[in-house]
Amino acid sequence: MIRPREWIGLALVCAVAAAQGIATRNIKPAAREKASGRPWPSRLTDIAREAGLTQPTIYGAESNVQYLAETSSGGVAIFDYDGDGWSDIFLVSGTRFENAPPEATNRLYRNNRDGTFTDVTGRAGLRRTGWGQGVAVGDYNNDGRLDLFVTYWGENALYRNNGDGTFTDVAAAAGVSGKSAAYPNWFSGATFVDYDRDGRLDLFVATYTDYDLRRIPKPGANSNCNWKGVPTPCGPRGLRPGRHYLFHNRGDGTFEDVSDKSGIAQSRSSFGFTAVAADFDHDGWQDIYLACDSTPSLFFHNNRDGTFTEEGIERGLALNPDGMEQAGMGVAVGSLFGDGLLDILKTHFADDTVGLYRGDAKGQFTEITVKSGLAVETRYVSWGAAFPDLDNDGLPDIFIATGNVYPDTENALPAYPYKTPPLLYRNLGHGRFEELGDQAGPALAERHSSAAWQSPTSITTGIPISLSGIGTSRPRCYATT
Repeated sequence: MIRPREWIGLALVCAVAAAQGIATRNIKPAAREKASGRPWPSRLTDIAREAGLTQPTIYGAESNVQYLAETSSGGVAIFDYDGDGWSDIFLVSGTRFENAPPEATNRLYRNNRDGTFTDVTGRAGLRRTGWGQGVAVGDYNNDGRLDLFVTYWGENALYRNNGDGTFTDVAAAAGVSGKSAAYPNWFSGATFVDYDRDGRLDLFVATYTDYDLRRIPKPGANSNCNWKGVPTPCGPRGLRPGRHYLFHNRGDGTFEDVSDKSGIAQSRSSFGFTAVAADFDHDGWQDIYLACDSTPSLFFHNNRDGTFTEEGIERGLALNPDGMEQAGMGVAVGSLFGDGLLDILKTHFADDTVGLYRGDAKGQFTEITVKSGLAVETRYVSWGAAFPDLDNDGLPDIFIATGNVYPDTENALPAYPYKTPPLLYRNLGHGRFEELGDQAGPALAERHSSAAWQSPTSITTGIPISLSGIGTSRPRCYATT
């Protein structure tokens, strides 16, 4: 659910259109309007190295990528794990199918309270090599300490905060590991949500696909294994869409799978990516929005009786205005227009715009991407997004991490580079946004293959985080000055 330090989003990647594996529309960017001429009062600079965020992120091969699982990278969480009032950083990492280096592990960085961080992963008990995906933060056992739920391709982890700087993985005992004897599920987005208002955090977990390598063709094998005529890892189309899960917190440290009786599992199959829980219709009950890749996105309306009804199409959130599926990946939720109502930004693949949906008091949404000025950039694959107020004018701005997922296609498709810069849109008020380039600082000129973004409540003054990721990369920590 959306509340400080308890919801952390996931932004992975995916994509495609007919005759290729990902949903994209071949949309050209809209014309940019004349610049507003307003000065931008702050500059974004990458300070990761001097802050001590130096360990590499490992996710898949550097080149000759064979499987879609190598292209997604992992999430990032900003939370105060030790209760000292300072935000710490948790980075989800992946691995490699061959010759995985010892650096292939998640990372926990403790805030030193002086603008630097110390890697405490080992002593915290959080080292794990695997295909990490998303992360959610919440106090699931109501002991006053924030716990971590990390999704994986394979078996999920629920890290209980022991209160002494260490964590213990209790996912299997709690009933939320998702381990399958038949094949490994590719779990993706997750969010804690008290859907029945009993004071205990329940857990929603999305699945991308049941990903069995024995059934995956090689790049270029069929129409779902290419992008613009260039061989790429197969999927998501051609794979089997995932089943989504809701776990009810029993209050004794364990969860009950209520996916079927709650109606969550009755929704259409989809390649689920990023999940967000919030009271979108302002009735006092938490709903769930799930951005989906190359399938309609889902909106689970809370019926207030322990069940949900999927209403993505009815709410205006399932498809684009042309009635087409999109490559839903990252999600940002907040009130962009000063009316206290929740709006949704959903990011997509290259050759498509992001999607901005303005919400009303009843939880209905209107797509306003072109009208708002956000359709000016379609070249990049957009991943994680957030609504930080980077110029301190009281209006949330929009920051989007970008980067292609195919390291081997750039030579054949130079118009679609692998590494691309992040995007920043200034909120001009009155429902309009303006893209800012490197005038907002050198960070906006740097090119990366970025996967996730999280805006912390306080690391030092005004520092957002962008996690770079596929192959070998390093985190980025952007400071406003």
